[in-house]
Amino acid sequence: MTSVLTYAVLLALAAAAWAHVVWTAMTDEMAGMDMVMTPSFLDGLVFVLAWAIMMAAMMLPSALPMIGLYATTQGRQSGPAGAAGAPVAIFALVYLALWAATGVPMYFASVALSGLSPAARAYGVAGVLVAAGAFQLSSFKRMCLRQCRSPLGFLLGHWRPGWRGGLSLGWAHAVYCLGCCWALMVVLVAAGAMGLAWVLLVAAVVAAEKVVPRGEWIARLAGVALVALGVAVAIRPGLALTLRGVTATM
Repeated sequence: MTSVLTYAVLLALAAAAWAHVVWTAMTDEMAGMDMVMTPSFLDGLVFVLAWAIMMAAMMLPSALPMIGLYATTQGRQSGPAGAAGAPVAIFALVYLALWAATGVPMYFASVALSGLSPAARAYGVAGVLVAAGAFQLSSFKRMCLRQCRSPLGFLLGHWRPGWRGGLSLGWAHAVYCLGCCWALMVVLVAAGAMGLAWVLLVAAVVAAEKVVPRGEWIARLAGVALVALGVAVAIRPGLALTLRGVTATM
């Protein structure tokens, strides 16, 4: 019962987050535009809140197998009915909180990128694409992805009882997930300007890497594609504007 309720709540949360992301993309007239951003507390707070919602939409679907298995295991070991709810909630909240916190460096990266000249920004985007592609092919990526792709193995290796266990496991899983997917999120900000098409593409790659059979090959194919795209942008810098949803030419 605990796992069913967990799936229902998380699916509803992910659906609500996706609805907000899509609605925002459709109603924001400035989406996809390259504008010079002046850092301020209010703008940063709005950015981080929007990023947190977007991370809930993108990351919760691929985290469902892990959180669901944890809920099932916790439910079998808990005594009174409903006793498993608190550890499971802590697990999910810690996972989402870490991803939300990444919005802070992403905001400052966006501000820095917006202040570059079009030519410098294009070569910066090219460098990000190549670096992200190289990371997708790295041994560190494979190590983190193995942890994310094996919920049972992760729980067996990191299990702790009670709410402290939920805190510890949620943190450990979030760190592995961040280690696995951070480069794709940098691509989302730098190359895609967080446009809806890029959000959907990156979310699909993240989910496929983690839950589809032979997902490690999807990660490698994505890496090769990112390197090739980065080289193409370096050769033709005008492609950077196209990737970021800007129609004007350099």
